[in-house]
Parts: sequence; C-alpha cells; structure tokens
Amino acid sequence: MTFQEGGSFGGGRVRKGGGGKVAVGGGAVGLLVLAIYLFTGVDLSGSTGAVQDPGPQSTEFVEECSAEQANTDRNCLYSATLDSLDTVWSTTLAAAGGQFSQPDAVTFTDAVATGCGNASSSTGPFYCPPDATIYVDVSFFDQLAQLGAEDGPLAEQYVIAHEYGHHIQNITGVMDQANRQGTGADSDSVRVELQADCYAGMWAGTAASTVDPDTGVTYLEPITQAQLQNALAAAAAVGDDNIQEQSGGGVNPDSWTHGSSEQRERWFTTGYEQGTLEACDTFATDQL
Repeated sequence: MTFQEGGSFGGGRVRKGGGGKVAVGGGAVGLLVLAIYLFTGVDLSGSTGAVQDPGPQSTEFVEECSAEQANTDRNCLYSATLDSLDTVWSTTLAAAGGQFSQPDAVTFTDAVATGCGNASSSTGPFYCPPDATIYVDVSFFDQLAQLGAEDGPLAEQYVIAHEYGHHIQNITGVMDQANRQGTGADSDSVRVELQADCYAGMWAGTAASTVDPDTGVTYLEPITQAQLQNALAAAAAVGDDNIQEQSGGGVNPDSWTHGSSEQRERWFTTGYEQGTLEACDTFATDQL
C-alpha cells in the first residue's frame, strides 16, 4: 500500500525515543521472545530486567514527510500511517457516537522507557495502555521474514494499524472490560487481539478512499492483490500456532493469547471486507 502522490504529512506526530543499552537479547527479535510479548498491549513491567538503561527521553520528532519519503523511509511510513489512522478512526468513532483521542507514538532503537515499564527492541511493536502510546522499533519489520511473512508496505502498516486498534479498545473500554490475563483459544486475550486485527483490516479497507483534509488527496493508492497477500501473510506469521511451531515447541491452543494464523487472517479480512465495528465484535461470537 503506497502513499498517494501529492501527499504530505506534518511532523511532530512521532517522537524519537530510547536508544539505551540492552542487557539481554542484544536487541535482536527472537522467536521465543516474540511468543511472549509480540502485539500484547499489556503491562510490560515484567520485562524490565532486559534493559540496563533506556536512556533519556528524547524531545525530537519525526519531521514533515512527503508521500515519496513515506514510501521509502520507515519512520516516515510510521508517521504517515498514523496520520491516516487518525483520520479514519476519528471519523469512524464520531459516526458511532464515540469519543476519539489520538494515541501518542514513539519510534526507538534498542530500548525505551514507557508507562508500562522499560522495554527492549526484543519486545516487538506494542501499545502501552497507561500512557496511551504506540512504541515501534522500525527495525522489527526486517524480522517479519523470520516468521514466514514477506515484507512490504502493507505488511508494515498492518503492524502499526493493529497496535492502533489496541488504542481504540483502550478508549472504548474494551481493555478494561476484558480479562486479558487468561489464555486459551476462546479467551478474552485472544478476542482482544483478533479484534485489533479486524480493526487493522477496517483501516486497510478504508484508507485508499479516505481524503487527507490537509492535502485534498486520498492517503493511499488502491491496495493491490500482492500487497493484501503480504498483509495477510504478516497476520498469519504472528499466529500463536506458527510462533509455537517456529520456536520448536508443539502447538498448544490452551496457551494461546493472540489466536491462530487462520484466525488472524480471517479477522483481518472481516474488517477489510465488512468495515464495521459490529462486524469486528469478537466478544459477541462463539465462532472465533
């Protein structure tokens, strides 16, 4: 999914943070660590031992980016994708009678201090509810192939949109109402993650027809079939069953917290094709 020619995205949306020392894992994304932390959106304070010093909090931000830069520079892609997500979700929640607020966003390297505790790059992209912030080390996108996904713009944007979905759950009360401590194929933890996948699909199905109010052009060019397949492959790659297989263990649905590869693909597709909050209500169905 590429940004439309003529687009321009203001700076100041994504703060540059972190850059501290990592005591364990060296900042590399490992499959075992991914199995524990990837896409959690939960309190990370238990992982503080992995970080020696996240360093001072930066006051620098990703600067204004053109569409061309957003298509070639990952920090610009992060910032521009958030711009699109802001517009799509503010409109969607307003139409549903809900209240919208933007999440904060940080791009970091190695380590970062958050409202959920200190975290390293090994944590993968995540959303922290206490400080309502999305944290992404964009070097993570290079690791998608480890889990069997093809890298590409929409695959990367899916990751960001999924984490943004957790913010929507936070401001609509889903995070507070769900029991996110449980595990299992039918657990609330899985339902939270699959709903965030569905919300990511909603954004993907809408962004190419959503006009940036600042430029008057649509945010993104129409999705190609190849790009859609890349996003679906990314969703499948982070399925609990695939991660368990890749980490050398057997598949154990009782320990799932995110859903299977098939489920993650299917719920992303549901959001993409149906595009409604009602269709993404994973708590209202027995058929996950």
